[in-house]
Amino acid sequence: MLIPAKDYDALRARFRWDIPPDYNIATFCCDRHAGDPDKLALIYEDEVGAVSRFTFRHFLERANRCANVLADLGIGRGDRIGVLLSQGPDLPVAHLGIYKLGGIALPLFTLFGPDGLQYRLENSEAKAVVTDVANLPKLLEIRTKLPALKTILVTDGSAEDAADFNALLDRASDRFDALATGPEDPALIMYTSGTTGPPKGTLHAHRVVLGHLPGVEMPHEFFPQPGDLFWTPADWAWAGGLLDVLWPSWHHGIPVLAHRARRFDPEAAFALMARHGVRNAFLPPTALKLMRGVSDPARFGARPRSIGSGGEPLGAELLDWGREAFGVTINEFYGQTEANLVLSNCAAIMAPRPGSMGRPVPGHEVAVMDEMGNILPHGETGIVAVKRPDPVMFLEYWRNPEATEKKFVGDWCLTGDLARIDEDGFFWFMGREDDVITSGAYRIGPTEIEDCLLKHPAVALAAAISVPDPQRTEIVKAVLVLKDGVVPNDALAEEIRGFVKTRLAAHEYPREIEFAESLPLTATGKIMRRVLRQQEIEKIRGTSS
Repeated sequence: MLIPAKDYDALRARFRWDIPPDYNIATFCCDRHAGDPDKLALIYEDEVGAVSRFTFRHFLERANRCANVLADLGIGRGDRIGVLLSQGPDLPVAHLGIYKLGGIALPLFTLFGPDGLQYRLENSEAKAVVTDVANLPKLLEIRTKLPALKTILVTDGSAEDAADFNALLDRASDRFDALATGPEDPALIMYTSGTTGPPKGTLHAHRVVLGHLPGVEMPHEFFPQPGDLFWTPADWAWAGGLLDVLWPSWHHGIPVLAHRARRFDPEAAFALMARHGVRNAFLPPTALKLMRGVSDPARFGARPRSIGSGGEPLGAELLDWGREAFGVTINEFYGQTEANLVLSNCAAIMAPRPGSMGRPVPGHEVAVMDEMGNILPHGETGIVAVKRPDPVMFLEYWRNPEATEKKFVGDWCLTGDLARIDEDGFFWFMGREDDVITSGAYRIGPTEIEDCLLKHPAVALAAAISVPDPQRTEIVKAVLVLKDGVVPNDALAEEIRGFVKTRLAAHEYPREIEFAESLPLTATGKIMRRVLRQQEIEKIRGTSS
């Protein structure tokens, strides 16, 4: 959608949105490329190194079968269907089938424990979940608490309490006329963490893919180019994997590399990129920091054409390392689940400023303003805001009109992130307005962690805060007041860590635990997390002085 230009002003002036009156993610990201039966869509390398290749024709036929299976199960337009899968060929089949049916996909992270899954499935009233055998036990544990959940489909075999997804697909028709959907019709719900209350379901329309395109094309140096192949270690349950990589690539007919790794291995990442000739990569800052620790990265031979990164500022040192390790300038970008990829750098047309999030991506109006909606002059720190209408903007928080209303001042969506704009229009991240913890590639809300901690029989009060970490930017720390008679010790701390890791999510458990006699509270009994964070800052200053 971007027309290449020699400078930023020309790039922005040439841009126009082209939103068709009829738009379905499945039709535009898959079906229209399936006329060529050999057109490559996905390269999949599994955990043992076996490589499979899949065409757009394959996904067209399997998605049609999926839509027919779901329809036979009584699932239709507007129904929510969970997809609890990692990177691999079954995930897009499920998503595309849901979109064809007019349903609403619910991406679910495989590291979620039973509590994390229960809230999302219960809140969305999902009728079905597509998952694998490894994640099935978590669903069976909570199934009786989910009256709306009628069907569990398992992709890699059969189970007593779940249907065999691929066996059902094999018996279904490979023909299905996708329901006519408009760009404003809902397509998926992605749950995002905030500072108060449980995670909110961010409801996106089919147009969200179109809204992401310029924000992918800009940091990836006018993507797509002939021979491009995209990869990210970011899970496809998150916007960074699904909306920053998979669907934009497939919209343009560009193949994607999928690899299901149990954990991120920086040397293996270099080798994977080299082995498959990856030309474009979204690498979260944590991944880049881990890869920076690999000696002599040139020995692997990874030579991408573009690398984008976002989630925290990249300093000059990391940019210099990226040029040495990959031969390209890493382009930093910015967005959040509600309005993603709205700021970006593009080294081809503007010299990067280390630490800057870049300038507004063409098609998006972004400003820095105060809480009253007044746009602030350059140099002053305020809240990053994105103006609607904008095709990348979410429709609403699922069944939460109050939270939706609070997100906006007039037509401006307030991100909650603080920034300033310099004299040349570059945005600089200054911090967050709220208590959200940014750990690795994840935004983690403290409330959900605290709720889980309070379920442990030893915990009376709990606060979750962020503390600095050299690799992940921040990690979760829990400050706990124990119940009377409970003795604090290292064994109990480890038990509580495992409790949260198992019950909630493996990426949200507190890596640090501190036992305290009391917590700072407001007059109304709310935990003052800012006081705890300030105490952490003072501790750090004390140890470094």
